[in-house]
Amino acid sequence: MKFNATPRSEQGSSASRRLRIAGRVPAIVYGADAQPLNIELDHNEVFHALRKEEFHASILDMQLEGKSSQVLLRAVQWHPYKQQVMHIDFQRVAAGKALHTKVPFHFMNQETSPAVKLSSATISHVFTEIEVNCLPANLPQFIEVDLGQLVAGQSIHLSEIKPPKGVTFSSHSGDDPVIVTALVGGGAANVMTQDEVADEADLPAAGAGEEEAK
Repeated sequence: MKFNATPRSEQGSSASRRLRIAGRVPAIVYGADAQPLNIELDHNEVFHALRKEEFHASILDMQLEGKSSQVLLRAVQWHPYKQQVMHIDFQRVAAGKALHTKVPFHFMNQETSPAVKLSSATISHVFTEIEVNCLPANLPQFIEVDLGQLVAGQSIHLSEIKPPKGVTFSSHSGDDPVIVTALVGGGAANVMTQDEVADEADLPAAGAGEEEAK
């Protein structure tokens, strides 16, 4: 995604207040072994951009004085009660330097999973994003989590999710956190076993192949 920026010469709270009144947003760009750069943005343009997921989890193309720079969105400060962007932080991206940032999960096949179709389970997304390490060229916009085989009462842990090529998930203090779980109201009586799910879905039961082989 592209966005337009203009150099900002005046600094301080009074200057920032005047910018906001004029429909502009004060911002800063830092990193990549260069001096921080104060910039300003059009409020309407950046407000609508912030509503898009890819603006938060993609390498952005900043257009500044006819030159293009790659940056990542790092922080957004909002007004306490107005729909107004107060300040934005961006980080420069260097092609050969690894990034440490957050990427959202996309949960696939949730409505067609056995947990939902056969057990009317409630799917709880414990985590909606994950911290990753990768080079800029390998940064994914999202990480897919396939729920197509999820059974009521089951959970999916981080270790069960395969990261894209060139991407590693940041450690969680050695833990293997639950990413998503299928909850059923009324307790364990409503939880179906793998064999029961196979019967309902007209699929081979677990271990059927082993019996035929004997």
